[in-house]
Amino acid sequence: MAELADQGAVVRAELVVSGDPRISTAGFSPRLVVPVQLRVVEGRGERISLVRAAVASAPLDSALADAVVGSRWQVDGRLGAAEPQDSVVAFLRITRARPIAAPSPSWQVVERLREGLRQSVATRPEGPRALVPALVVGDVSAVSDELKATFVTTGLTHLTAVSGANLTLMLGFVLVMARWIGVRGRWLTVVAVATTAVFVALCRTEPSVLRATAMGLVALAAVGRGAGAGKAVRHLCVAMVALLAIDPWLARSAGFALSTLATGGILVWAGQWADRLRWAPRVVAEAACVPLAAQLATQPVVSALSGQVSVVGLLANALAGPLVGPATVAGFAAAGLSLVHPGLAALAGWAASWPAQGIIWIGQATAALPGAALDIPATPTSLAVLTAACLVTAWWIPHVLSRRWACAVVVLVMVLVLARAPTAPGWPPQHWDVVFCDVGQGDATVVRIGPGTAIVVDTGPDPVPVDRCLTRLGISRVAMLVLTHHHADHIGGLDGIWPGRRVDLVVTGALRSPAWAAEQVEAAVERHGVRLHRTVAGERIVVGGLVWQTVWPPLGAGDGLETTGDDGGGESSAENDLSVVARVVTPTGVTLLLTGDIEPTGQAALLATGQDLRVQVLKVPHHGSGRQDRDFLAATGAVVAVTSSGQGNTYGHPAPRTVELLSQLGMTVLRTDRSGPVAIGLDEDRWSVRTLR
Repeated sequence: MAELADQGAVVRAELVVSGDPRISTAGFSPRLVVPVQLRVVEGRGERISLVRAAVASAPLDSALADAVVGSRWQVDGRLGAAEPQDSVVAFLRITRARPIAAPSPSWQVVERLREGLRQSVATRPEGPRALVPALVVGDVSAVSDELKATFVTTGLTHLTAVSGANLTLMLGFVLVMARWIGVRGRWLTVVAVATTAVFVALCRTEPSVLRATAMGLVALAAVGRGAGAGKAVRHLCVAMVALLAIDPWLARSAGFALSTLATGGILVWAGQWADRLRWAPRVVAEAACVPLAAQLATQPVVSALSGQVSVVGLLANALAGPLVGPATVAGFAAAGLSLVHPGLAALAGWAASWPAQGIIWIGQATAALPGAALDIPATPTSLAVLTAACLVTAWWIPHVLSRRWACAVVVLVMVLVLARAPTAPGWPPQHWDVVFCDVGQGDATVVRIGPGTAIVVDTGPDPVPVDRCLTRLGISRVAMLVLTHHHADHIGGLDGIWPGRRVDLVVTGALRSPAWAAEQVEAAVERHGVRLHRTVAGERIVVGGLVWQTVWPPLGAGDGLETTGDDGGGESSAENDLSVVARVVTPTGVTLLLTGDIEPTGQAALLATGQDLRVQVLKVPHHGSGRQDRDFLAATGAVVAVTSSGQGNTYGHPAPRTVELLSQLGMTVLRTDRSGPVAIGLDEDRWSVRTLR
């Protein structure tokens, strides 16, 4: 099988769908991505029988869009090799698919329950409609990027995944109800086992669900038996070893580390700390100590993944905690009642939607606090210091909790911290005109107009980094947001622009390709009530003291252009060549050329128009790829050239030959993949360049 995948063989396969289809927008066109188990593969004269996990992708109009977990399919497609670190045997790009067997009756019941849950909240507002299925069964298909970014900032992101808390809440509710109707003795164990089995089936028997189930049972066993910290940790260790024996790939899973650490932190610390808060009601003590213990235990891993410390996480979790139980239990009730009557399910869904809405409001309110999150570099040294700080804090907390005055001082300090956005020393610099944000493999450029006001050009691939960059710079008003073209690495972070900021105008080029991406942008702009303007070469826009001159593309360029090929990527170079290119003059007189992803063909055509391209600062086209027109770069006469690309990206950006060419042309080359965000400013004829790395 590995040899066939390495050869990129065209095969016919039989597979079983093992997860819900989802839409991926990582490429130039969205595609379905479906977790599957391969059962039979035929290709290159071989017939292989196996039971191995794989990942399949297919066009959006594929029959697989309606695939149900447990259904069996026959497909044609081309194999792709998996990397050594992948937990799948291969990737399969499907060209044709047809169902050959329906799911088993048990899987059909599970699917009816999940669909019933979704339908029970279908009439509720967008936020609760998306969050209730995520809270109950980990179905995040409807959760927006904006809400995900809010939950990351506030430390509530665990609510959108199946966790041990889900099972603990469900079991606790069911066992209380069982005792109320008279169930006793071993029958309670039978009820608990049956409830656990239903939970696993409803949330799908995926590794993450099995992990959450084990952690939930550990916590429940420790609490139910009144086990001390030592015995509770013993239960946890047994669960860890058992899970790793079942699925060794969990050893590489950040989710496994987070679940284990959170459970351990709660078992070891939370009870002791709540006991120290004897001067407060027990409910209040546990509401504060449980999330605090979980956050301290998991913070080094969270920071390694996100580059942030959620300062507001304790407050957000303490406020949201009492709402999670009602939303989860009512959601499970809605799923069950959907088999009885849709009206009863809708009533339970209505009940679940209100606490879910409360959680969303809490997340939005706490994320809006200026000091909600502290950005830190995810380096070994900083993470080691953070780990030591968490351990010292865990040792120090019991001494604080037992004293009211000490708690009051800590609360006062937290209020002061949250009231002011934390910043890295010296960042942003006092005099900056343009910042090239570090958003990974993508572009996001911020050009300053005045205090708190800027124009933003592109948003990178993800909402969190661009939001973080703008927050660090203190930008509360985006006078103009320009999207140079509609590729995911330039528009994917759009949802990170809106929270806590006023956006006056959104500008794009005339080309609406890929169409799906253009439609997403237009829908987001309309949803936020912002005017959309399409610019062409020759247009001059003045915003404050800033002058924007669009120099490319010309009117009518790209008329009739349509993406071709089954993946929509056939005309990606043509789309790049029609990126919006502009010459910008800042209020302090700094001149910039912002070039999107324009490639050699477009560069040569732009140069041939004879427009003035001379600037001081050049944003190197297409992340510094190796495809550049030397004459175009030379015509800019730039002193500084900046490449925006992701650290360790697989494209090799910026290309060494491009960096060498820019150096030969006398430009100083700065790279976000090495330096992090790059700030350039001019103050009374004195240039300054500052980076964060």
